[in-house]
Amino acid sequence: MPPKNKPDTSGFETLKKDLSAGKPGRLYIFHGEETYLRDYYLDKLRDTLLTGGLGEFNRHDLDAKGMNPHALEEAVDCLPMMAERTLVLVTDYDLFKAGERDREEYIRILSNLPDYCCLVFLYDLIDYKPDARTKLAQTVKKSGTAVNFVRQGQRELTDWVRRHFKALGKEIDPRLCGELIFLCGDLMHNLQQEIGKIGAYAKGTAITRADIEAVATPQLDAVVFRIADAIGEKNYDKAAKILGELYQMQKSPYEILSALSKQLRQLYSARLALDGRRNAAWVAQLWGMRYPADRLMVSARRFSLPWCRRAVTRCAQTDLAMKSTGQDPKELLTTLLLELANAT
Repeated sequence: MPPKNKPDTSGFETLKKDLSAGKPGRLYIFHGEETYLRDYYLDKLRDTLLTGGLGEFNRHDLDAKGMNPHALEEAVDCLPMMAERTLVLVTDYDLFKAGERDREEYIRILSNLPDYCCLVFLYDLIDYKPDARTKLAQTVKKSGTAVNFVRQGQRELTDWVRRHFKALGKEIDPRLCGELIFLCGDLMHNLQQEIGKIGAYAKGTAITRADIEAVATPQLDAVVFRIADAIGEKNYDKAAKILGELYQMQKSPYEILSALSKQLRQLYSARLALDGRRNAAWVAQLWGMRYPADRLMVSARRFSLPWCRRAVTRCAQTDLAMKSTGQDPKELLTTLLLELANAT
């Protein structure tokens, strides 16, 4: 598996510069996984453009159902009322799936946006997948900025988490930040909620591991990691107990097996890295991990290379059995855990 390409964040940097200068452009495409950042910068864009008491009169919203070239042109052509700019927000409309005649019209409109208008295409429930070969994609690139709000890296997230705890009058150690991100995931909306819960629960100024474990809601991958650790300890009872917790969280056997399969593939690659004298950074790059892979490397030391290879194979076989044999998925998953725990 080759290292994953880094996403293009140049549009994000352009947007920040535009807002810092107080001069937003005429066309933006907002898309990407990090919806917290997307909503944050959309609010900043609104605050910059929709000034004065009549600010909201200069905002025009279009959804996919009401979107067509005529509706867009009408919104774009509306002059601002007692302000310098207007904001036109189009939500979840796939430009590149429009008919050929409509696409030609959109090319014409996007090529001639007036200076007073800021047009934003917001991709929330649908993915932004431009066809770079088309004239429409070239027009979007020439006339505007595609802003990809990507998941943030470990350093950026750590700083952000510490700032949010500080705003609550709390402090947290950077290493503990890493554990929180691993436990709860790296999406900022979810982390914001967890920070609020932990901050309200913690009695002291310094956040402790006990505070996090008491109230934080772990993501599936973090819980499955604990299952893999229990297997490494040959502790089937512990693995079965954690599995029961996942069922209480309303996770299906299919979801759990998918996460376990991914975890065991990562362990396999970490074991290969250890044998090949590669470090945790190599594994993190290989999988596109957004948290340090040190913990994965430590866990991989408990397993032999043949065991890792066999575990990955058995997960695939169990997945096939779940989908094709009619056997109880929970029983198949329990049998797999018992087999893996006994085979280490």
